[in-house]
Parts: sequence; structure tokens; C-alpha cells
Amino acid sequence: MKFINFLLNTYVNTSVHVAFAVCSLVGVTCLEYDINIAANLLGFVFFGTVTGYNFVKYAAVTTKRYNELRFHLKVIQLVSVIALLYFSFQLSWVVLIFFGSFAILTFLYAIPLLKNKNLRNLTGIKITIVAFVWAGVTVLIPIINEGVFLDLDIWLTFFQRFLFVFVLTLPFEIRDLQYDESSLETLPQRVGVKKTKVTGVVMLVLVLLLELFKDSIKFNDLVSLGIIIIVLLVFLLNSKKKQSKYFSSFWVESIPVLWFGIISFLQFYFDIS
Repeated sequence: MKFINFLLNTYVNTSVHVAFAVCSLVGVTCLEYDINIAANLLGFVFFGTVTGYNFVKYAAVTTKRYNELRFHLKVIQLVSVIALLYFSFQLSWVVLIFFGSFAILTFLYAIPLLKNKNLRNLTGIKITIVAFVWAGVTVLIPIINEGVFLDLDIWLTFFQRFLFVFVLTLPFEIRDLQYDESSLETLPQRVGVKKTKVTGVVMLVLVLLLELFKDSIKFNDLVSLGIIIIVLLVFLLNSKKKQSKYFSSFWVESIPVLWFGIISFLQFYFDIS
């Protein structure tokens, strides 16, 4: 049992789980727009996510107490950086430039530049940066990689994904109420847990409504989106400050993986259109 707990803790703490979540959202975008799920792009996004998230989580330890990092974390980070470089040579400069812009935001999110403050510490901006980067990486980059024109439908998808990830992050924000400094002014700190959940519900309704404004509405996309919104809604409404260890870090972050599974099932087994 201890070994299983060790594996699960390692899987979550080294950001491998969140990397699968990000790649799943890339897959959702590819299936929605009938574009190729490129293995080289998935590899790049996967290892880029592991590298970026571990950098954000452990930047302070790395710069001050490097020896305190566990050996397996150092190994995973080293492998991720090497793999990231390998896959980068298989992508176009356009994709790398777009990805680089999101990487810069990730860097500024963790490293203090002005008055010992990073983007994460700026009032009320923490969750917005996360949602913007996730939306850019999981919607715009796979589209750009295939050379598809960024039309209105794609920008609507980008905004939907931004709102979806914003709400996906709210259970973490509620959990972190007991840890975050008051100066961060996160949404739960400013309006309370109840109003945070109401805000999330409104955003999820907006995500669903935006689907109806697209020129091309696919039934399977609408069904999978509706199901996943209900799932996220259940988790949001059951979020509280004192959560079980894996409520947010595993189960909530599994929602994008479930979404990819649902839309894949609908498309490849029922061919609903």
C-alpha cells in the first residue's frame, strides 16, 4: 500500500497528471476541428507542461535549496527538458514562437522581477494567467500547427476553454484559502466560497451557450461538452477549504481526460454528427 501511495504521490507531484490533462484538451480541440492529433505536438506539450509546472512549483526550492529536491523529481525534470528539446526540432518556428510566448508568461508567473513580485503574486491575476495559458496551448497551438485559419469559431472555442479552465481552477482556489496570503486577493478571498461557486456556475452556462453561436455545431461536441460541464459543476459545488488529499490535484484534474474519453467514444463508436 505504501508503494502504491508513493507512485500516486510521485505521479501527481511531478506534474505528470496535469500534463495528461493538458494533452487531453489538445486532443479535444483536434477532434472538434477534425485535425490530426500530431504525436510530435503531443510530446512537446506533455513534456513542456511537466517542465513548466515543476518549474513553477519548485522554483523557490531550486534557486535556494536545490539539494532538498527529491532525486526522482530531478530525474523527471531532466528527462522532460531533454524530451522537450527533442520534440521542439520537429515543430515549425511559428508554433515555437506561439508556445514561447506562453512559456514567458509561465516564467514570469514563478520568477519575481519587480519588487520581489511575480505574476502569481499580483492581485487577482493568478487564476487568469493559468486559464489564458491553458487555453492558448490547448486551442491555438494545435490549430496553428495544422495551418488552419483562426476563424470566429476557433476564437469562440478559445474563450470557452479559457472560461472552462478558469472554473476548473476554482476548486484549487477554494482549497488554497487556508494557505494563500491575503494580498493575493483570489476570487474566494474577495467574494467568499459561495459567490465563487455562483460565478463558476454562470461561467459554465456561458461556455455551453457559446457553443450555440458557432457556425458549425456538431451534436457529439455539444453532448460531450454538456456532460463534462455537469461533471465539473458537481465537483465545483462540492469544493470546500478542507478537501481530501486528491480531490483537486487528481480528481478535478482528471476532468479533461474524461472529456477526451467521452468525445472520442462518441465520435469513434457512434459517429454522432
